[in-house]
Amino acid sequence: MLTCIIRYEIDPYKRDAFTTYAQNWGQAIPRCGADLIGYFAPHEGTTTTAYGIYQIPSLAAYEAYRARLADDPVGRENYLFSQKERFLRREDRQFYTLASAPHGATT
Repeated sequence: MLTCIIRYEIDPYKRDAFTTYAQNWGQAIPRCGADLIGYFAPHEGTTTTAYGIYQIPSLAAYEAYRARLADDPVGRENYLFSQKERFLRREDRQFYTLASAPHGATT
């Protein structure tokens, strides 16, 4: 299982737009085949850093998921919404594997 962590730099004056964006992905991402952990907006400290986190079985599954997301009506609208509102300044996407499992196990 891969965990995708998307780090966003957002316009701090358009945080409500990011929240709408996140809620839209909350509908589209699970429907298109990824296990959405969540989208996280700034609360304390930073005003410009946000995250989106989901899991997918493999990079091959990721490619198929991205194609479904591009064809999804909510996905398409959300891409257009982000372009129109221009609240995303930067987006970095990285993939990780869980290294600490099983949690709490002793050797």
